[in-house]
Amino acid sequence: MAITQLFIEKLLKGNGIEITAKNKAVFEAYILEQQTILAVEIIAKNQRELMENWKIKENCYTILTAALQIPNGNMGKAYFHQFDCNALNFDAMAYHELVGLEAFGLHYNKQEKTISGIPSQNGDFKIHLKFRVIGENENSELHQKPINFIINADPKSLWTDKPSNHADPYWKADAAATFGKFGAKNSVVASKRGRAHANVGAFRDDHFALHHYENSNWSVVAVADGAGSAIFSRKGSEIACNEVVTYFGKELTNQFNSEFDALIQKYVPENSVGTSNFEVNFKDNKELQQFVTTTLGNCAKYVHQKLQEFATSKKCLLSDLHTTLIFTLFKKFDFGYVLFSFGVGDCPIGMVSKNQTEVQLLNWLDVGDYGGGTRFITMPEIFTSDKFESRINFTICSDFDYLFLMTDGIYDAKFGVEANLQKIEKWTTFIADLKGANEDSHAVIFDETNTQIAQQLNNWLDFWSPGNHDDRTLAIVF
Repeated sequence: MAITQLFIEKLLKGNGIEITAKNKAVFEAYILEQQTILAVEIIAKNQRELMENWKIKENCYTILTAALQIPNGNMGKAYFHQFDCNALNFDAMAYHELVGLEAFGLHYNKQEKTISGIPSQNGDFKIHLKFRVIGENENSELHQKPINFIINADPKSLWTDKPSNHADPYWKADAAATFGKFGAKNSVVASKRGRAHANVGAFRDDHFALHHYENSNWSVVAVADGAGSAIFSRKGSEIACNEVVTYFGKELTNQFNSEFDALIQKYVPENSVGTSNFEVNFKDNKELQQFVTTTLGNCAKYVHQKLQEFATSKKCLLSDLHTTLIFTLFKKFDFGYVLFSFGVGDCPIGMVSKNQTEVQLLNWLDVGDYGGGTRFITMPEIFTSDKFESRINFTICSDFDYLFLMTDGIYDAKFGVEANLQKIEKWTTFIADLKGANEDSHAVIFDETNTQIAQQLNNWLDFWSPGNHDDRTLAIVF
């Protein structure tokens, strides 16, 4: 009755009729008539239906016109997206589903409002949000909201892997890896052709060589990166590494060992080796300095000479063989390890202490002083430069966890800039990466009983680093 009275009052007032003492009795009788009450109920019902329909239309419109962007996915990489429930007005939906995701490896969780999975293909796709809002008949046709969804191609898939020419006289395998005992230590090395070379069927320009000399208990590791601009650099890097091994095979005589043993026994007590992880300034001892400089300098000159002889025999330019070269000769003594190191070019040698608390670089890189231009063992001028002796390093340590020699295909991707090579935290992150803390979960298990370690390191070299597609060589003594 109250509803009828209020409605009729508003209706009359809207039509310019006022309730007065004169017509009040008529009004009170009118609102009690069954016909009036029924008419008002019908009108009220129609109004409710109109409002409900309006709410349905408004909710549908809000959802259909809502600006919605779903983050792009990447083929082969785990994807997760949580919908913004407010933006899509999920509270207004009586039912909804997201269709089309299963076709490319994704799944929609209606309860959590999430998309997840690993995209199995790339491209521009349309998925559809199908829904019904509260108030609609459960048998009514579902509304559809198209949603654009992009899955980016796996960058790796854009690179081809063309075989290199096996008939070439200087052909070498596109990948190589080896593992073995190195006296009291172990060594694992892997070298792989970079994607930039594989994409055009070019050769691996990197090389490595290593050897443990059983008679003297010395070990040597050499790594070289042939210049991409030099036509035969792949051969140059091979010759350089192999000739380092050959040179020390001749040089490590009984006389060499006797002379060095006498020198080091005089030197070690003065420096109290073992009190810290790294310590030595061998240039304080002129006799030792001369021995180290002669040993490493003569090896570098020997390698240069062999490269020159090869160039002459093949009637090519020495510059056609341009290659960097780093190598370390080391041996275990009762007091710890001694390490001779030499480097020309932009490839670092890093030694990480026991317990991974310190790092020491055993060479400097040809980057800053030459404005980014590297130097090669094939360049005669490096031997006449007043900086030649600074390429030579000698270190004594009680022990070490890892000795790393790497080409810039590793260094550029994992360290970025030269300054990072001085930071132990960068090296501990690098070691963790090697042990599996990477997006591919490729892990190298540093255990001398692990027969798969060389293949594991070879697999690890496949890591993805945007813009870094050079050959990769990494030698590790542990």
